[in-house]
Amino acid sequence: MTQPISYHNPVLLNETVDGLKIHPSGVYVDVTFGGGGHSREILSRLGPDGRLFAFDQDIDAQANAIDDHRFTLIPQNFGYMKRFLRLYGVKEVDGILADLGVSSHQFDEAARGFSTRFDARLDMRMNQEQDLDAVVVVNQYSEEDLVRIFKAYGELRIANKLAQRIVRARQESEIITVADLKAICAPLVPERIEHKLMAQVFQAIRIEVNKEMEVLYDFLKQSEEVLKVGGRLSVISYHSLEDRPVKRFMRNGLFEGEPEKDVFGRSSVPFKRIGKMIIPSKEEIKENNRARSAKLRIAEKIERE
Repeated sequence: MTQPISYHNPVLLNETVDGLKIHPSGVYVDVTFGGGGHSREILSRLGPDGRLFAFDQDIDAQANAIDDHRFTLIPQNFGYMKRFLRLYGVKEVDGILADLGVSSHQFDEAARGFSTRFDARLDMRMNQEQDLDAVVVVNQYSEEDLVRIFKAYGELRIANKLAQRIVRARQESEIITVADLKAICAPLVPERIEHKLMAQVFQAIRIEVNKEMEVLYDFLKQSEEVLKVGGRLSVISYHSLEDRPVKRFMRNGLFEGEPEKDVFGRSSVPFKRIGKMIIPSKEEIKENNRARSAKLRIAEKIERE
């Protein structure tokens, strides 16, 4: 039997699960299983007839599968949520939970190449079976594509200069490790903001490797289709690139623009927001540093007019 992998405490545990308004016999989905903290809390509130489906494409997370007849772990990317739920005969659910981004375990596992703190191969794959990794991105992407991801996903002012330096450097030798990339970035990065800027560089590459924004958009659209009327969506995001589409979609069911209005000036939207955005307490941030940038938003599916 595979040994469980140690993960840090789940962020905003009670607030996120409270937001789902659990019915004991309901069907729920945790699309970011990780260490299983949120899933265990959901199961603790379900009765014997309740069901919980969880998604995680990371092999390490799959080692934490919960031995419970009410629980099913689906080893897939949650961008395919609707498709795989249907394979299990599930067309509608009562609640969906998403804790976006990279887990603390992935950051802390040096060999995974997610963190600037360790020297390792530039990997950054959440699905370790896919071919595209960070080495491919920095060595094979065109200068134009590197500029695009650094601007769009890292919000970096040095995007053009950084892309130029990477293209020049890889003509001399392949960029393989975290140390290789940091050395290329160093002349562009003032020491006082080195940590912040390198985090933005790594975030941009990681989002591209894992197609995180495409997956998020697909997931949000599917959540509207899969949730029952009255079902809840509870989403934790960690940076503005994630939070913006979550906020907009919960507000009006769109990622840009505004919904059309009828002759009476009313618009048809799929959700109503529940409460205000929730952030962790100072106590939680002190105990779990990953929580410092977390934002929780909750919405309920409503009948479209």
